[in-house]
Amino acid sequence: MKSDLRIAQEAKLKPIEEIAELVGISKDALINYGPYIAKIDARKIKKPSQQGKLILITAMSPTPAGEGKTTTTIGLADALNSLGKKAVICVREPSLGPVFGMKGGATGGGYSQVLPMENINLHFTGDFHAITSANNLLSALIDNHIYHGNTLGIDVDRISFKRCMDMNDRSIRKISVQNARYEYQTGFDISVASEVMAIFCLATSLPDLEKRLGEIEVAKNIDSTKEPILAKDLKAQGSMLALLKDAFMPNLTQSIAHTPTFIHGGPFANIAHGCNSFAATNLAMHLGDYVVTEAGFGADLGAEKFIDIKCRKTGLNPDLIVIVATIRALKYHGGVEVKDLNEPNMNALEEGFTNLQRHIKNSNEHYGKNVVVAINHFASDTDQEIAFVQKAVNNLGFDAVVCRHWGEGPKGAVELAKKVLLLTEGKKNSPIKFMYKDNDSIQEKINALAKNIYHAKEVIYEDLAQEQLKDLATKYMKFPVCIAKTPYSFSSDPALKGAASDHSLIVKEIKLARGAEFLVIICGSVMTMPGLPMKPASENMSVDKEGKIEGLS
Repeated sequence: MKSDLRIAQEAKLKPIEEIAELVGISKDALINYGPYIAKIDARKIKKPSQQGKLILITAMSPTPAGEGKTTTTIGLADALNSLGKKAVICVREPSLGPVFGMKGGATGGGYSQVLPMENINLHFTGDFHAITSANNLLSALIDNHIYHGNTLGIDVDRISFKRCMDMNDRSIRKISVQNARYEYQTGFDISVASEVMAIFCLATSLPDLEKRLGEIEVAKNIDSTKEPILAKDLKAQGSMLALLKDAFMPNLTQSIAHTPTFIHGGPFANIAHGCNSFAATNLAMHLGDYVVTEAGFGADLGAEKFIDIKCRKTGLNPDLIVIVATIRALKYHGGVEVKDLNEPNMNALEEGFTNLQRHIKNSNEHYGKNVVVAINHFASDTDQEIAFVQKAVNNLGFDAVVCRHWGEGPKGAVELAKKVLLLTEGKKNSPIKFMYKDNDSIQEKINALAKNIYHAKEVIYEDLAQEQLKDLATKYMKFPVCIAKTPYSFSSDPALKGAASDHSLIVKEIKLARGAEFLVIICGSVMTMPGLPMKPASENMSVDKEGKIEGLS
């Protein structure tokens, strides 16, 4: 069996100008990064007023067995194009942390990949470097201002803005900043969890990006009667925007089947809002008949944030939700160990189906969207197992389609594409449902998610969270909440598999993302700077004598 990297390296790419032409982008709107990657200057594109259909790909709760959300996103768009529709893919840029850690890259797999895989998974067009630099410029300006007299009155013990780096490195979660004049404790977040990344992906234009950057709260004032210190008080937003100006242009690549692919932005879905940039999604919807996009992790995290944050802020409204599931992952949620997942186990499959069932009901009842399930096929799946899942999904009032795009490319997802067309073409889009109202209190918003999406019996606020809640309750009540928790469970405990219920959601901390305009609710033991596993993926990587990368997955 060929590896993803081998398949990617054997694929024949078309010049990026030909890919752009498929969706009406002229050469003068492209800024080329070699022959197969380009940034798009949207100012040079005359966008049609009519918008395409938006298909949101999400999944059941993730497992070590893998679900294939990005692969399905690519496979579905490829299949829609093979049926004569003008489809565009919109996905996030990979973070170097997972690439060198445990999760691997984020360009799909098998014959449903976006290319050039090595470039995209590594430095790509430098967007993440620009975001990291803009973030750390602000940190440098904070320290510089304090060093030169601190006329703004920054309280060094209450600096909330952190440095960031796009790599898993647990050793810098907490650091001490020291010089001859002052000392304070701070730390690093991974770049994809930074507020600058969140702002980058929610901004609607360069002026909006600059305004939001200026609204970042960096610290409290020494004088508690005065307002907190913002990035604009340090006159930081202009220089930060200068670093982000080119990065803010969406990136254009292609799939193995030559489907135009916008890859732009990359916030994590367990600790941020987990979807690609609005700038890319909005542009794609003006250029394609169908835009297939994904939201990170399960539908309780990525899809919920897509709805309650991205759609609320921008007016987007998906026409359909596709939930990706695998027989292997369902058995894992039914209690089977990873080493035994290839063995048939109907009891575990039935038990694990409760996880998928919860995600289906949440997406339909709480988000107000029609749903189709994509069963991402593995060779170990039996006919009996597949038939059980399809019947169980049918009993809920929906369809489950078997997909073989990993091994077969576009033709392996044709049946899914046909089902998507049947459910959306010529159909009026249903109104979107939000989980809470803007005017609900912060506690009411958290409770709405805890009770309705996670099926928790209660929300418990630790002491720090209670203090922060008092500080934020009035002024930032209208902000949506961005739950940061384990993606592996409906609870804040990763060990609770299946459809966990009657658990306690533990809120440890509440962070203000003032420029992004949401509140990050940190639950359980989730980390905003991950660590590397005992055997990181980096150990398998090298470069051969011809300069080709080996071992990248």
